[in-house]
Amino acid sequence: MKNLARTIFTVASLVMAAASMAEIGAEPRQSLTSEGTDIERGRVGDGKVSYNEHQSLRLGESATSASTGSESQGDWQQRTATIGVSADPNFWIYDVDVTLFADADRDGYFWGIDLEFDADTSYGAADVFAVLYLSYEGGPWNEYAETEDITLFGTSAFDDYVVETELVSGYPTGEYDILIELYDAYDGSFLTSFGPDDTSELSYLPLEDSTRDSSGNSQVVVNSGGGSLGWLLLFVLLAVRMTLRPQAARLSK
Repeated sequence: MKNLARTIFTVASLVMAAASMAEIGAEPRQSLTSEGTDIERGRVGDGKVSYNEHQSLRLGESATSASTGSESQGDWQQRTATIGVSADPNFWIYDVDVTLFADADRDGYFWGIDLEFDADTSYGAADVFAVLYLSYEGGPWNEYAETEDITLFGTSAFDDYVVETELVSGYPTGEYDILIELYDAYDGSFLTSFGPDDTSELSYLPLEDSTRDSSGNSQVVVNSGGGSLGWLLLFVLLAVRMTLRPQAARLSK
């Protein structure tokens, strides 16, 4: 009986470890976003509302190792952060403000991001759009939202833009950084960026998706196409079967 209990405990530990591996970076990322210049802050539902779905969280690299361009995986395509590209001196982000909301279980991790930024230009007026990224635990940048076109009026203090996002799934509990990039609305060229190196407002933000909030249980998605996790689970199940059959035979005698 002791050997049987030990075997069950070992198998359970392996399954839990496999589930933990699947929890991070295995599920698609889904979110809801509101944006605009005059919307109620701290909730998603007014202004321009959009549903966003991106490929699973990219892990394992430094946040500064992302390359210029876009990536595709399956049916998803996302822009990668522009690192090392010179900014246009005629555009800059003057200030940002971040407020986190929605933490039902009160564990200190939120699934709502209220991001307000003030972008300026040396021109009288210019149309741009912003791409927003999240970096999980210092990893690579992952796009999570792209705004509509925004009109900047010189250095006006009255054209602040608000982007509010509710993380629905695919964002494990942890510390996140935010990066903002501006692009020309006319030709899509990179203009400028603003991130954790520029202000502490965009660093070490305690976040998780809403599926991990109130219940405390994480969804585990196993790709039906196979992969290392699929083989590991198959190995565990075979080990259980091979180990428990002799134990059951001895107990029946």
